Amino acid sequence: MTEQEKNHLNHSNLPIGKNEDVEFSEELADEADREAMKRAEAADARAEQA
Repeated sequence: MTEQEKNHLNHSNLPIGKNEDVEFSEELADEADREAMKRAEAADARAEQA
């Protein structure tokens, strides 16, 4: 099996991040968490436009 085939197999089972069910507590979030959420939302918007 080639390295490319191994990589394909490894990546084919990865979950799609946007659809993951993740608990998030606004009360426990710090500034870094809020900034990460903004970046993630912007990345999702760019991905949907492409």
